[in-house]
Amino acid sequence: MTEPHLLMIAPAPVIRTDTGVTLDGKFVEGMRLQAALWPGTIRVLLREGARDIPFGARAIDPGREPFELTIRPADAAILPADLDGVDILLCSADDDRNFGLADMAVARGIPLVATLEYTLETRLRIAWLDESRPWPRRAISALRIALRERNRRGLLARAAALQANGYPAYAVCLRHDPEALLYLDNRMRPALFATDAEQAARHARLKAGAPLRLAYSGRLDPMKGVQDLVPVARSLASRNVPFTLDIFGTGSLRDRIAAQIGAAGLGDRVTLHAPLDFETGLVPWLRANADLYLCCHRQSDPSCTYLENMGCGLAVAGYANGMWAALAEASQAGWASPLGDVPALAAQIAACDADRDGLVQASDRARTFAQAHDFETEFRARMHHLAEIARTMPARI
Repeated sequence: MTEPHLLMIAPAPVIRTDTGVTLDGKFVEGMRLQAALWPGTIRVLLREGARDIPFGARAIDPGREPFELTIRPADAAILPADLDGVDILLCSADDDRNFGLADMAVARGIPLVATLEYTLETRLRIAWLDESRPWPRRAISALRIALRERNRRGLLARAAALQANGYPAYAVCLRHDPEALLYLDNRMRPALFATDAEQAARHARLKAGAPLRLAYSGRLDPMKGVQDLVPVARSLASRNVPFTLDIFGTGSLRDRIAAQIGAAGLGDRVTLHAPLDFETGLVPWLRANADLYLCCHRQSDPSCTYLENMGCGLAVAGYANGMWAALAEASQAGWASPLGDVPALAAQIAACDADRDGLVQASDRARTFAQAHDFETEFRARMHHLAEIARTMPARI
């Protein structure tokens, strides 16, 4: 097989426009890199249904991209004809619409590689944290999620190989594939990492006893635990910890957070910002203006935010969800506090304030770990894994 044809059925949002197609910018960058690393051709199939793309939307001309793009209605079935000429199929086990693909791939003799990001525990926690719905509807949603898990495990069991984004998903995948690939998705390129000079400036400031500069960036929704950001800040203020907190993002809780800041009288310490472009705005700001990433995620999804903030030189203080607890252990780049325990998280940050040398060391370890798992390194490993599967398990039809 000289030029294997890879079909990727991805869960990324897509919106048709009068002038072309709008995709998530991080997804576009990932696809371009994968196309450059793949030894053959790539076609990506996306399903419509997204109403907007809140962070980093990018308009593209599909004809100018290094991958072929197919767009289908949200609930359109994948047809046998879609697999014509395909040598290897990559799809997400997180997407319920892919459950039937294993039968189709096996029938055509095409190796299917499934990716996984969310564990059952994470799905259930996300459903329960959805405050936009009353608790009876959340309970029904949780029951449906639990019932569908059998089909998801069936797809994982029948796949030729598995790729797991993050430690919790990796633990699940190992039950079905002892050679499953672990990767840590992020978009940190070499030029984006904090420089030695920026690290030196940050560390000198910390050792001089300047106030801690906390930061959070991301969706301002309940599933991200952002309802705890201001309570943590309030607890720090009550402990007389000198700090500032800058919050970047938009979402359903933005107005509540703004009201919390005012009610707590923290307007001189906590600032709520609009989202910034990742590469040109957020990353340079974090490298120059922050010391510690405050992460109140209560669920264990493998958010890019951990590696991306670590790459900017920030140590991390967060809740011990399955992802951050494992990543904190692997990287030694921060601290994990009991889930949902605001006083404990504030106490840990206060301990960081008292031990500036320890914080400096965690900052260096954060950058070093992130550099070892940069954007290209992680995607190169994924493409090599897929190429080996295509080479050793070639399509028979």
